Amino acid sequence: MDFLFIRNHRLKNQQLTNTEVTTPEGLVSHFGAIQAQDYAMAKWAIGLRTEKTEKDIEDAINEGKIIRTHILRPTWHFVAAEDIHWMLELTAPSLKRLVTSAAVKMGLEDSLNAYNKKLQKLLSGNNHLTREEIMLELDIKTGSVNNISPVIIMMNAELEGIVCNGKMRGKKFTYALLEERVKPKNNKISKEEALAKLASKYFKSHGPATIQDFSWWSGLSLTNSRLALESIKPELATFQIEDKTYWFYEVSISNKDEEVLMHLLPAFDEFLISYKDRTASIALEHQPLAFTKNGIFNPVIALNGKIEGTWKRSIKKETVKIEINPINTFNNETSQLIMNQAKTYADYLGLKVEIA
Repeated sequence: MDFLFIRNHRLKNQQLTNTEVTTPEGLVSHFGAIQAQDYAMAKWAIGLRTEKTEKDIEDAINEGKIIRTHILRPTWHFVAAEDIHWMLELTAPSLKRLVTSAAVKMGLEDSLNAYNKKLQKLLSGNNHLTREEIMLELDIKTGSVNNISPVIIMMNAELEGIVCNGKMRGKKFTYALLEERVKPKNNKISKEEALAKLASKYFKSHGPATIQDFSWWSGLSLTNSRLALESIKPELATFQIEDKTYWFYEVSISNKDEEVLMHLLPAFDEFLISYKDRTASIALEHQPLAFTKNGIFNPVIALNGKIEGTWKRSIKKETVKIEINPINTFNNETSQLIMNQAKTYADYLGLKVEIA
């Protein structure tokens, strides 16, 4: 068992080979959640794995099949509508403590409940408003870059299950009432069931992975992560590399040894960001190219699951220009595969492609 074994299984489980899930919302549910603060790149993460266009994915978001909100770690994620309520109930409490701490420092803690009530009234009746429009109605100034009151107010409301992102208005995000986007289910599940469900989704879509990887991705404490893993251990296979234990659901790997797999992965893609230890896919000396110390992840080029460079895109009128920055020089075969992937990305956008 080695890093090649890990990469092959992750490629399969992350739906980058032998894709089995074909709908945008099904793909998101398979993953449990997909990090989505870079909205355009998060949509490509879905399109890459489902062969759907950007418009298809945008439609699923606008129709409320996919919800964008703060969940798991304190950042934006896509979550399938069918999973939003139980997952929010499980993971919101730890995030809420962070928001409450920030609110106390800003003197907002006594006002959050009042703001929540105003938000419910403002957005009622499927009234989707931008954050700027909401803050204007709440009489909160938004001009200063140091004023994070709008962020705290809206994130608190998200974690309370009151609001989430609504329909896109051109290129602007809106907020809507979560209960109007996704009707709450009557059959609530227990915390133990939710822990098991989240762990099952993670190891099916991300395995092989360690307990530390799962804790990082989920935002759960190691104690709760161990409880979650314990509940599904009978279903999992395991192996060790040095002192690390990797857990995974066994799947058949059909990739031939000689097959070359190329992917232009988006920024913040689950293939890298969902693991605390990323050395299976990228050597330590190359990691600063792929992500920074403060958590900014670049779009990367993956060759058979191993990161071999980065890429950038720029859009002008009817063309997307893709700039390739390899770690090492690519041979003719690999260069052709990159051109094919660039064409796939352009088709996803409905644009022509230019490669630099």
